[in-house]
Amino acid sequence: MSDLDSIGPGVIEAALTTLPSGPGVYRMLDAAGEALYVGKARSLKKRVAAYTQPARLPERLRRMVAETASLEVVTTHTEPEALLLEANLIKRLKPRYNILLRDDKSYPWLLLTEDHPFPQITKHRGAQTRKGSYWGPFASAWSVNQTIQALQRVFLLRTCADTVFATRTRPCLLHQIKRCSAPCVGRISPEDYASLVGQARAFLSGRSGTVQRDLAAEMETASAALEFERAAAIRDRIRGLTHIQGSDVINPGSIADADIIAIHQAAGQSCVQVFFIRGGRNNGNRSFFPAQARGEQAADVLGAFISQFYDDKTPPPSILLSHSVTESSLIGEALSLKAGRKVELAVPARGEKHDVVLHAEINAREALERKLAESAGQAKLLTATAEIFGLDQSPMRIEVYDNSHIMGTSAYGVMIVAGPDGLAKSAYRKFTIKGSLTPGDDFAMMREVLTRRFSRAIAEDPDRSEGTWPDLVLIDGGAGQLSAAQSVLDDLGVQNIPLVAIAKGPDRDAGREWFHLAGRLPFQLPERDPVLYFLQRLRDEAHRFAIATHRSGRSKKITRSELDEIPGIGASRKRALLNHFGSVRGVKQAGLRDLEAVIGINRAVARMIYAHFNPGTHIDQPSL
Repeated sequence: MSDLDSIGPGVIEAALTTLPSGPGVYRMLDAAGEALYVGKARSLKKRVAAYTQPARLPERLRRMVAETASLEVVTTHTEPEALLLEANLIKRLKPRYNILLRDDKSYPWLLLTEDHPFPQITKHRGAQTRKGSYWGPFASAWSVNQTIQALQRVFLLRTCADTVFATRTRPCLLHQIKRCSAPCVGRISPEDYASLVGQARAFLSGRSGTVQRDLAAEMETASAALEFERAAAIRDRIRGLTHIQGSDVINPGSIADADIIAIHQAAGQSCVQVFFIRGGRNNGNRSFFPAQARGEQAADVLGAFISQFYDDKTPPPSILLSHSVTESSLIGEALSLKAGRKVELAVPARGEKHDVVLHAEINAREALERKLAESAGQAKLLTATAEIFGLDQSPMRIEVYDNSHIMGTSAYGVMIVAGPDGLAKSAYRKFTIKGSLTPGDDFAMMREVLTRRFSRAIAEDPDRSEGTWPDLVLIDGGAGQLSAAQSVLDDLGVQNIPLVAIAKGPDRDAGREWFHLAGRLPFQLPERDPVLYFLQRLRDEAHRFAIATHRSGRSKKITRSELDEIPGIGASRKRALLNHFGSVRGVKQAGLRDLEAVIGINRAVARMIYAHFNPGTHIDQPSL
């Protein structure tokens, strides 16, 4: 095979002879085996054949074909299945010639537990393994917290953890401010609390009108019975309910469960705005900026976004869009297959639904305008930074390092990243210091962090082609830290990485920092220099992240209990034991039969727990 046949249209044409005619997903790979592009097709042979004629393709795909060294395919039973698989592979592989959704955050849910006589209402993230009813998703933690506070005022449900509930001896502050019915100390019967739970569940299901009528009838009954204090309490709950169910463009009454997705394009970029509507209430919104090539049409960007967005979440029955999307019926069929029920995509032209979509589109436009303005200002700062530090070009990736510890204990190092789009929080990294430290030896911490960071960079991206290498490294410290950092890079054979150490000024005054670079005398910037403010913000963000990481790690160590030392006791069994006995002390004092009575604890595990807390005790005999 000639060189021309081993890459580009030649390799694609050679693969055509073995491609099936049915539906599936294809992957274009480069010479290193990395995915260039992922696509789906109703007929793999027909679709891939189009790539053998580059002249008919847009410039972006011509470049992709020119780099293609091999082709892989996965067949599916139907085209909707192929669409779902395509979205999964794009999110996982992140091929650079696809439209990519940047969404690395999980979404919070509201959980109404069902594994306790008095259900708890709480915020939940992650796998939905705990028994209960889940409501959401919510766009942010703030949105779900606001909803929980509103539900507390109306339905008086508890939010405390089961362990706290088990140890209460008197009502907490939430009961005093009329946000909890205090079931922990018997201020409400199980039957009456169950009624509150039922009302909350009806409200979350969108039946707020029914709940309001029931409360009104209950208030009238209490008033007729001359129970004025109880009637006033119910009146306050009705007022709270009326406040949170107001109907307008923010909380559309005619829309029960739907996602509102709108797109706005400008300057070759796109912003997609998503509003989550559940039970006629707005659960918040989030902005997304998909990675795309210039010239991509809104219909294509929006279609690719929807497919990837619902890859790891269940779509609602209705998705209202600002623009018609490419292959709308196919996407709807694929999402229906994923949800196990009908999912409808629509572009409303009038009425309240149109108003809601228009509101989302305005938010998308404003978010993109803010991003473009911030990017322009950021570009100027990066250009000025390059001039001050003598860089060949504006840095696309700045890495800032800091560390935190208490006398050498609970030591952590951190790395934050900034670039043209501002802080790249998904690229932040934490380093648990593994080496033994002399208290106060910050040099040793920095050496370990940089050694681990750049050793990994060398292993994963030796030719620096993936954009994961920094164009500038900032270190909190003076000449000593700069020397320690430079020695690490020299030992690893890393060259052409500019290093700058930022030393705090006299009395640690902000604005009087000294900058240390190899081969130059230390210097200061004018106090009102915008670049100085920019570099201070980066250093302060690294310091904030280091402190937060240290506190989080230290609190985890503090909250570890003796149960964590027992083999086979994971999070679920630990929770079951604490819920049953109320504390670790209760577990330690429990007999073998008491341990066996805990849900999820079998006889073998119970014997292991008992033996851990009662070493040397003969446990073949029943314990009293």
